[in-house]
Amino acid sequence: MAAKASKYLNRELSWLEFNQRVLDEAHDTSIPLLERLKFLAITSSNLDDFFMVRVGGLHLLQTSGNTTADPSGMTPGNTLNAISLRAHQMMVDQYQCLLDEIEPALAEVGFHRAKPQELSDSQRRIVEHVFRDEIYPVFTPMAVTPEMDFPYLLNQTLNMIVRLAPDEKSEDSENRFAIIPFGRSEFRFITLPSEGGYQYLPMEDVVSLFIENYFQGENVLESIPFRVTKNADVSLQDEFASDLLHQMEDMLDQRKKGDCIRLEVAENVSVETLEFLERGLDVLDENVYRIPGPLDLTAFMRLTDISGFDAQKAKTWPPQPSPDVDPGITMFENVSRQDILLCHPYESFEPIVRLIEEAAVDPDVLAIKQILYRTSKNSPIVAALIRASEQGKHVTALVELKARFDEARNIEWAKNLEHAGVQVIYGVKGLKTHAKICCIVRREPQGIQRYLHFGTGNYNDATAKIYSDISYFTCDEALASDAVNFFNSITGYSQPQKYQKLEAAPISLRDKILDLIQHETERKKQGQKARIVAKVNSLVDPQIIDALYEASEAGVKIKLNIRGICCLRPGVSKLSKNIEVVSIIDRFLEHARIFYFYHGGDERVFISSADWMQRNLDRRVELLVPIEDKKSSRKVIKILNSYFEDNAKARILNSEGVYERITPSKEKKIVSCQQVLYEEAVASVKQAEKAGRTTFEPHMAPEDR
Repeated sequence: MAAKASKYLNRELSWLEFNQRVLDEAHDTSIPLLERLKFLAITSSNLDDFFMVRVGGLHLLQTSGNTTADPSGMTPGNTLNAISLRAHQMMVDQYQCLLDEIEPALAEVGFHRAKPQELSDSQRRIVEHVFRDEIYPVFTPMAVTPEMDFPYLLNQTLNMIVRLAPDEKSEDSENRFAIIPFGRSEFRFITLPSEGGYQYLPMEDVVSLFIENYFQGENVLESIPFRVTKNADVSLQDEFASDLLHQMEDMLDQRKKGDCIRLEVAENVSVETLEFLERGLDVLDENVYRIPGPLDLTAFMRLTDISGFDAQKAKTWPPQPSPDVDPGITMFENVSRQDILLCHPYESFEPIVRLIEEAAVDPDVLAIKQILYRTSKNSPIVAALIRASEQGKHVTALVELKARFDEARNIEWAKNLEHAGVQVIYGVKGLKTHAKICCIVRREPQGIQRYLHFGTGNYNDATAKIYSDISYFTCDEALASDAVNFFNSITGYSQPQKYQKLEAAPISLRDKILDLIQHETERKKQGQKARIVAKVNSLVDPQIIDALYEASEAGVKIKLNIRGICCLRPGVSKLSKNIEVVSIIDRFLEHARIFYFYHGGDERVFISSADWMQRNLDRRVELLVPIEDKKSSRKVIKILNSYFEDNAKARILNSEGVYERITPSKEKKIVSCQQVLYEEAVASVKQAEKAGRTTFEPHMAPEDR
């Protein structure tokens, strides 16, 4: 490749291709219908975040006059143009999937989105009753004129713009406009009475059906639903913040008032109404998305749990209890016996919750130190930390207030923890703390013992059921010493430590990864065996990509499983011909970060909280954790290898940046790695139960029993 920039794929376009792979699952007819609808809703939610953050940031760069090219050679303006073309095509694909594929198939099984003109008399009466009692008194129209400031609208909420005929009593011949904001209403779909199955009507159709009630005596020309997406890439200047908590709250207010960067509007909007919206919102035509169906596909997620349609849902895979965790003894006894490695959600998240809950009430526990990046709404872990503090234990919680889109929840948790006496640290100045670690200090007969949990995912019991992650429990003394030093360095003024086993970003994690890659490169140059296998969510960092290119040219075989963004071009002659990149989108979100290096036969295995991106390696506090326990490392390697055996959901990235499905030959067995991992978890439980039953039981006569 002649141009240096052509070595890299564009980050934003790579992300859009990731979202296309999610959308491909919605098209997949082998998946149950409501699961397909769920994937469709996820693509919409993903795009919402993408526009708020990534597109919002590019708009800021373009507005500031920045013309600096990214590693792929594209300027902010180039990238925005390419995003607009790709995102508009994706929108067409989304609604083709909904309107032409999923909805007709759902209607055949009795799951039906009703149209206003098709309502029966009884259904119309019910809808009218709901409108009169629950909608009309709540929603309030606002008159809008060209002379006045456009009203403030909540980000990513539905609104209705209404065009009224000119006032006959006035000399002004212009149309008049009003907006009805839906706000954050719980209403999105109205359930309709039906003789069989399930019927629903979107809220915008209900409001349109009875729109004259809001404008009695007026001639309503049209009522059009629309939705705005605002720039949420608001920077936090915490270098100068005397009170980070209050500044975070101010930042959330700023985010609500961001510029409109995307306007979604029903495709039947008139020219007059669309021009009025574009002027009022200051939106360019290329940032307008004319929607041919219901707006906000994200909302359809709530329909996927409707009861009575089990055949249209995926068979549940309940998390399995790990055979390595004995429920009859405490977690302290379990971890003292052996290191424990769990693969979620196939294996239950319950041992993590149990460890912290037991620590909260154990009289021998002296201290709990934990990082909370994201937690669930009613987090049992936060509740346990509060209980521990109330019982007099020393509890330190680092609550990352800058966890994007979870800031408000984390602020609430931080306040609750502080009120309970927990020592709350609000992250590290200038960085985002993304590491996943819990350290429990316990007094035992032989002395002080420290129990550790490291993870690739958050301490969130809710997402642990749908995210694929790794958990590791250990009492390893070197790791325990490193953990204490790590907490001291991020909670106080201690200088970054030289750890025995851990590596931490932004200090040494990238250097360690580069050293490990370089070691494989040198081994191969010396004629030795060399191999690199890695699983990350995103690969963007140019230094790591260049190191992998160099290793590939030396002959190192490299396998990468990358769920989302990949800026590396695989399979290019004299650059990356020895690199294979696969992506797997399946029922669970692939989230674990796992790294393997052959290392001259002394295999090195790591788990990490960090993706291979500049933001993780330079601007976040992250951890790289070696898995040295033989049983645990073998398990991790087996998990990692399974991702490259998948021929059901895996897609291979080619040198042009296109992902291609694997089409196995007829004689080859179809393998889904997620199904394999779940079946192995089930088999492990059965095997443990069988082993536990292998005892001699004396036969007794019935009367003796």
